[in-house]
Amino acid sequence: MSQPVLLFPGQGAQQVGMGADLISHSPVAAAIYAQADEILGFALSELCFQGPEDVLTDTINAQPALLTTSIALLRSAEAQLGQPLMAAAAAGHSLGEYSALVAAGALDFGGALRLVRERGRLMKLADQRASGGMAAIIALDTPIIAQICVDASAQTGQFVHIANDNCPGQVVISGDENALEQAMAAAQDAGARKVVRLAITIAAHSPLMSVVQDEFAAAVQKADIRPPQFPVIANITAQPLTDPEAIRQELIGQLQSAVQWTASMRYLIAKGHDHFIEFGPGGVLASLLKRIDRRFRRIPSIATWDAIQQLSSQLA
Repeated sequence: MSQPVLLFPGQGAQQVGMGADLISHSPVAAAIYAQADEILGFALSELCFQGPEDVLTDTINAQPALLTTSIALLRSAEAQLGQPLMAAAAAGHSLGEYSALVAAGALDFGGALRLVRERGRLMKLADQRASGGMAAIIALDTPIIAQICVDASAQTGQFVHIANDNCPGQVVISGDENALEQAMAAAQDAGARKVVRLAITIAAHSPLMSVVQDEFAAAVQKADIRPPQFPVIANITAQPLTDPEAIRQELIGQLQSAVQWTASMRYLIAKGHDHFIEFGPGGVLASLLKRIDRRFRRIPSIATWDAIQQLSSQLA
């Protein structure tokens, strides 16, 4: 079996109860959650395991919670295998890029945790300084959506654009309130099967994040970033990140830039990769990959101890 590509989900995948079954089986996972609690100064583990949901989904908490859970799942799987999981590459959707960088050894877990906590804090602050939102558009061609965003921006004098190109037929747009509402209406009129306002007020991956970008850039510049042990595919360019300076520019630029997830997966597939494993709750990325390329209909999605057991038996 070929070396796998490791995939890590982003914000929105969080679920109350995630990781709860791990700590009774995996000392490695228990140690990771304990480390997170100590670094952050509050019981992130209890928030993951017990909620409440509204507190867990708050951007400032969801980001470190997802990173911690994804890495706890990965390290537990490696402990079961008795060795590090030798990967061909990794990719993470938005916040998940930090999990991918930890997996590749470019960031240590503690450093990544501090960065994503600050990222979440600043993104929440950005909403207070310049509020906006996001919406998913289902079953409408991406070029049509791009033109709708251009038109809505011109007509309102505000900004909206494609924030996540997730897979054919699923695009997320992000921007100022008035431009976003106009684009949503235009997409509906253009024949989109569904237009769904996302339950967040943050206009992630848009220029509305510029109000906190300098503050976040300062945090990224201070972080200890090393060359990755295997390529991490960048959200912005859908190309491999191979050196620390490129990683810094990616993490800073990612706040405002679109997530090119479809292009990232197509890059990996074109390079001949045919073995993908998702680590994190929800199974979102496994589902997207099936839509990007129908050959990938059974992608392991590792979110529980049982799934780790199954994976270890397959890879042993």
